Amino acid sequence: MRSKFAPEPAFRHGQAARTGVLLCNLGTPEAPTAPALRRYLGQFLSDHRVVEIPALLWKPILHGIILRVRPAKSAAKYASVWTPDGSPLKVWTDKQAKLLQGWLGEAGHQVLVRYAMRYGNPSIASQLDALKAEGVTRILILSAYPQYSGTTTASVFDDVADWGKRQRHLPELRFVNHYHDDPGYIEALARRVEAHWREHGQPDQLVMSFHGVPARTLQLGDPYHCECYKTGRLLAERLGIRPDRFKITFQSRFGKAKWLEPYTEPTLIALAQAGTQRVDVICPGFTSDCLETLEEISQEAREAFLHAGGKDFHYIPCLNDSPAWIDALSALTQRHLGGWPTQVASQVEQQDARDRALALGAKN
Repeated sequence: MRSKFAPEPAFRHGQAARTGVLLCNLGTPEAPTAPALRRYLGQFLSDHRVVEIPALLWKPILHGIILRVRPAKSAAKYASVWTPDGSPLKVWTDKQAKLLQGWLGEAGHQVLVRYAMRYGNPSIASQLDALKAEGVTRILILSAYPQYSGTTTASVFDDVADWGKRQRHLPELRFVNHYHDDPGYIEALARRVEAHWREHGQPDQLVMSFHGVPARTLQLGDPYHCECYKTGRLLAERLGIRPDRFKITFQSRFGKAKWLEPYTEPTLIALAQAGTQRVDVICPGFTSDCLETLEEISQEAREAFLHAGGKDFHYIPCLNDSPAWIDALSALTQRHLGGWPTQVASQVEQQDARDRALALGAKN
């Protein structure tokens, strides 16, 4: 009889237990083509966390209309931001994972860091399998979304849980829900803005644009809206700007339902029509630049603001691989790794390092 559980990796008695960190981002198509977008959007828009319409009503719309029309349009947008190394989101997330492992190693933490995509590749399941095959028995799931949302953070949890249902021997698991008010994260955002302002001066208005979700999620108990506003308030306080000099908005509206307001593009148009000459836009909810920042904001929103009469539009890049962000990510990770016995180098390894240092000092 075939087991419903996945085969376990080879085990050697006495092998040291290892700790892993899985940095999970939203996802990206494999290529800026209609077929690749059809596969990606099919997976993304089939997630009941993303679209809460009953499947009997939603599937005919998704497969009969959306996946016939939207992929080609989305592919053209992706093509406008695609890099020689691939999707910007994947490029930056990969760099973040590698830098995070280096930062943690410098702090003495012997952990494996991998990245995964909730939709697309590398999948969460494949990366969990890879960590397990490398002897990892404790895994920290670190979401790339600073603000908690059922549509993103909880969806990552669902995918991890689905993987766990197929495992005979489960690793210990920890899950980072949010870090929207983490001091290191706020500081990294502020430094990003300040570096831009040192070079270009300050704008008339700073617009903080977050990804939107349906408005009804707020009434149903999702904390996303409140966490976005807290991030925006803390960033403004750290930058020392008055309440009338910044705005918090929401982008990426999909469908005809009401989403969280105010909407980003209409806000920018209204600012331009009211005589605002220059706006700077930052997207604090995205830790890596992607389609929503590079195309929707830096291209589409820019055009809308200038067409409405604005004179100067600046997009401030995401945190990406900035040292302040990787440092904050490392500190956040270390706090959540606390208490796991192999999180730092063993006493033997530390003593060996001290002995080598003493020996080197004696030679000199």
